[in-house]
Amino acid sequence: MTSNELAQRDGQTAVATTSQAHSAPEPTAGSTALMAWAQEADLAYQMAQKLANTSFVPATLRGKPGDITAAILAGSELGLKPMATLKSIDVIQGTPALRAHAMRAVVQKQGHQIELVESTPERCVLRGRRKDADNWQTVEWTTARASQLGLLGKAEWKKQPQTMLVARATGELCRLIASDALHGMPYVAEELGGVAHAEVVSQQAPLSVAALTAPPAEPATGTADYSVELGPTAEPTDAGAWDEDAADNSTDWPDAAQPGSAA
Repeated sequence: MTSNELAQRDGQTAVATTSQAHSAPEPTAGSTALMAWAQEADLAYQMAQKLANTSFVPATLRGKPGDITAAILAGSELGLKPMATLKSIDVIQGTPALRAHAMRAVVQKQGHQIELVESTPERCVLRGRRKDADNWQTVEWTTARASQLGLLGKAEWKKQPQTMLVARATGELCRLIASDALHGMPYVAEELGGVAHAEVVSQQAPLSVAALTAPPAEPATGTADYSVELGPTAEPTDAGAWDEDAADNSTDWPDAAQPGSAA
């Protein structure tokens, strides 16, 4: 083979290699983000495997590393760290939901305001507004309203009507003023059913994010146990609401911090 033939062959090979390089698709921003998310999911799964059988995981997730991984990833999108997520999300009838105190924390962390105007066993009034907004939105939940939906006969409504009113008002208000902050988890766990994590609400006390940052208080001697074991089946009672008698038991979790406490 002459030198001219060698040069011609090498030139054709170079052209073919260049053509192949140009034809390879460039990674897009979307594919890059997806690869980063996949790496994050792998790390979350490794973490979930180590946590799956610990007491830090709620009963509805214990022994289920796949579900724990999904919860951690969902919490990350809400701005929650992994351990905070496990204290903030319950799975009720297969649906993940934020506890009421966690939903308020997510909304407030983004700069929106929530204030408790009134809280009694018969009535709860919450108001809130988006950051940089002037107008307040007010939500009121009463036992009369709960009665119309057939809720007052539920176990948790009998034992903790004040707590349940606050939870219902929380879910409605947060959806009203900051649905974009909730990323597909628009209902509080207390709306979907399950154990109500009792919050001792002081009348006219402002709510805070302390529920996610303050350590759980030691139970006082003689303090009543607010948790309750619930039954195995559920039926819808209103839009997005499930029978409180129906959820999996998660009574191993401590009560939420007092909404009026300082962050």
